[in-house]
Amino acid sequence: MTRIAVIDHGAGNLVSIAQGLHRAGATVDVVDNPGDIGSADGIVLPGVGTTGAAMDRLLAADLAGPLRDWEKPLLGICVGLQLFFDHSEEDGTDALGLIRGRVSRLADAPLLPHIGWNDVGFAADPLFVGVPDDATFYFVHSFAVVPEDESVVIATTEYGKPFVAAARSGKRVGVQFHPERSGAAGLRMLANFVSAAERDRDAA
Repeated sequence: MTRIAVIDHGAGNLVSIAQGLHRAGATVDVVDNPGDIGSADGIVLPGVGTTGAAMDRLLAADLAGPLRDWEKPLLGICVGLQLFFDHSEEDGTDALGLIRGRVSRLADAPLLPHIGWNDVGFAADPLFVGVPDDATFYFVHSFAVVPEDESVVIATTEYGKPFVAAARSGKRVGVQFHPERSGAAGLRMLANFVSAAERDRDAA
């Protein structure tokens, strides 16, 4: 069975994420130290709050280095996606640097934080296989990623102005919304990630 490690750095909706991954057929381990991730087939990096607080906890747990070195499938959720990038303007934090770019406050937003359901326009990507084009997803955030290379963008949403809702660089993929709180469409996305981790393991 496919083993997914969910990183517990003190800022994530771990129960709902674990339940969604279980429903997708994965064995789920919530981990808070680098020694527990080595045998996983994939990692989920969740997060709520600020990138600075989340990054501080990753560094304190000695997880930043192993995440930078991780070569198997990696899924970032909300702040987890923001941690993929170089720098957050929210609190002047240097993040993991897995994808070049920054995290910036949503521009021209009618109200912050952006909370609730919103449409997502997504490109053809394994993460979105089987997800209906008219699916909506649940957001809670005031900042979003701004990649240097727009080719990594696989989904966008509009709130005031368009912003990046999902990005991929190789086996690293992240979403700004919360699939674990987004009903059937979100659960399908988690199942797609589990399937990708299984295929990657079997191909190794």
